[in-house]
Amino acid sequence: MAERFPETAVWVDCPQPGTAALLFEGLHPKLRITNTLWRAVSEAAAELPAEDVGQRVADLVTNLGSPAYDLGLVKLREARSLHLLGGGYVNAVWPHHTGLIAGMRAVQSLTGARLYATGQGLMPFAVPAERASRLFEGFDYVSVRDEESAVALSAKLGLDDAFLGVGAEVARSAGREGIFVCIQADMNDEGRFQEVVASARSLIEELADDETPVYYVEAIPGADHPAYALLADLIPQENFLPFAQVWQEGLPIGPRQQWITTRFHFHLLAAAAGARGVALSVKAGYYDIKHGSLAAIGSGWAVDSGRAGGRLAMPEAAGSLQLTLANRVEQKRAEAGQLYPAGRPAERRPALHSLRRKAFSALTR
Repeated sequence: MAERFPETAVWVDCPQPGTAALLFEGLHPKLRITNTLWRAVSEAAAELPAEDVGQRVADLVTNLGSPAYDLGLVKLREARSLHLLGGGYVNAVWPHHTGLIAGMRAVQSLTGARLYATGQGLMPFAVPAERASRLFEGFDYVSVRDEESAVALSAKLGLDDAFLGVGAEVARSAGREGIFVCIQADMNDEGRFQEVVASARSLIEELADDETPVYYVEAIPGADHPAYALLADLIPQENFLPFAQVWQEGLPIGPRQQWITTRFHFHLLAAAAGARGVALSVKAGYYDIKHGSLAAIGSGWAVDSGRAGGRLAMPEAAGSLQLTLANRVEQKRAEAGQLYPAGRPAERRPALHSLRRKAFSALTR
């Protein structure tokens, strides 16, 4: 959007707008951050069963009537398109997040806005099988990032949305040699965190020597520190790479590396740079599918779910993802170009001044 439509306002609706505003500052000349739909979904979920959240959010979007939301919802009606960006957050782990989809559909019914969803990871599925085909009913375009989601939804199998920028991230990396570790303490099945830390310790001890430094990389502050505390005797403090450093300087990825991580996007980025690795799944039916989707396109990494048992082993060679990366990035850019083609005429939709007049008429009733 920054390349093709720098003069068009782009709104990002997310759970933590203050943090996002800092992280994404300057990404687009007219970037705006809010939490209008996310707040509606989260607050409705606090008092309603998950299956009722969508209707509550749709009613709020359609009828207004709450001073806590109305100005944001009126602004939402100005959008030409609404895009559910990829990730594994609309599924049975957080079933109330289907309310985001209901809110988007409600906007479409009012304004005719186009609806997109890309790079989705939907496992474990949030709705019963008989309703699967209707999850994205009314959307103009849908793609998913893993085979299981594609089968469940009968949707197009594509790539994680991070592939749109992975080439640039690989290019800015220093790519130092070493063993890189990141183990999360959140989203773990019962007892899995202890298993993963023990497995990581054994593998580090096997791989490390006087010539091979070991680093710990923080993806999410707080959630990734408990494992480092347990492994600190193997990893010097000066080799701890905090999130802020990674965000500002880039993830230090390169082909002369061995990774041990639970984090999906570290798997994606490091494998794209030619690193070998072991991906440890911490939540069955969720992380094993996420990591498996990268193995399926040639990451070359071993994926350990903890169910098979046996000894962890670092792959002897990198996978093919680095060799095919340019094609993967081009595939993702082609998808983006399909959704946001340069020079597309404005969609036929109700006049904006008419929408505003109706909205504020509803506010004053």
